[in-house]
Amino acid sequence: MPTREETLETRGYAMADAPKPGGLYRPVVLHDGVAYLSGMVPFRSGEVAYTGKVPSAVSVEDAQKAAELCAANLLRVFAREVGPLDMVEQVLKVTGFVNADPNLTEAHLVMNGASQLILDVLGDVGSHARSAVGVATLPLGASVEVEMIVAVSK
Repeated sequence: MPTREETLETRGYAMADAPKPGGLYRPVVLHDGVAYLSGMVPFRSGEVAYTGKVPSAVSVEDAQKAAELCAANLLRVFAREVGPLDMVEQVLKVTGFVNADPNLTEAHLVMNGASQLILDVLGDVGSHARSAVGVATLPLGASVEVEMIVAVSK
């Protein structure tokens, strides 16, 4: 059976490509067995891969891919900052922000991209509570940003 990292890599997300912080914050804060992961935008090779408002500049389908990339970045950052993905005891909460046109009513569908990747990589412990919020703008013009809270095994 492949490791969680191998599953992520099989999906095209090399573990070595975890993004570095772009500001004055920590990518992960651990407290009492809970990891709070800072929001990730869809960085690929040092650049934002999906920019613009959904759905006028980025389709809902492409925004789902952006959300998946954000989730992959969260998992890769967890592995770099905390340890192997086997340390994820339970994903507690995922929050997604969608750079939305005023009429967008499908932020929840966009976030399915992130949720599906998390479930595919982590299995049952990836099952999580979730919020999907449409917003007026995101850092660097990103179409999606995702953050996550994880219970960590000791």
